[in-house]
Parts: sequence; structure tokens; C-alpha cells
Amino acid sequence: MRPSQLYKLFAVCVMIGILAGCASMPVQHPNLAAAQQDIQGAIDKLAAAQGANDFDMKGHAAKAKRLLEQALNEIQLAGQAANSYK
Repeated sequence: MRPSQLYKLFAVCVMIGILAGCASMPVQHPNLAAAQQDIQGAIDKLAAAQGANDFDMKGHAAKAKRLLEQALNEIQLAGQAANSYK
């Protein structure tokens, strides 16, 4: 396997892990759930752009994905906080 193929495989595995983690913790608040879906859509589009460009985006797309993943985590925490008031 070429290094670029290994990187793509690794990226796909990471994304599957992230998606599995997010899917197992649904957010109950409708606005937070919508934000979570929008961010996941952005992550998916970044992944598609990376694949189309052989991941050669000077690390910017990867950094954007990491930041969006952090945003997903914060939304999850916000949902937990909102649920604790019920």
C-alpha cells in the first residue's frame, strides 16, 4: 500500500470511530441536535474534499475537522447540561 492509501484508510477509521461515538450519545435538545447534524455534514464535506485532493491541503482541512470534532463534543456537553435541568 502507498503511504497516501494508508493515510486515507487511517482517516476513514478515525471518522468511523467519531461517528460511532456521536451516534451513541444523541442530543435531546432540538437546536443542539440540528447543530450537531450541521457540523457532522461539514466534517463529511471536508473528508470528501480531502479525498478528492489526495489529502494535500497543507493540514488545514485536517485542522478544521479536529476543531469541528471539538465542537461536536461541546454540543454533547451542552446537551447533557440542558438535560440536567429537567
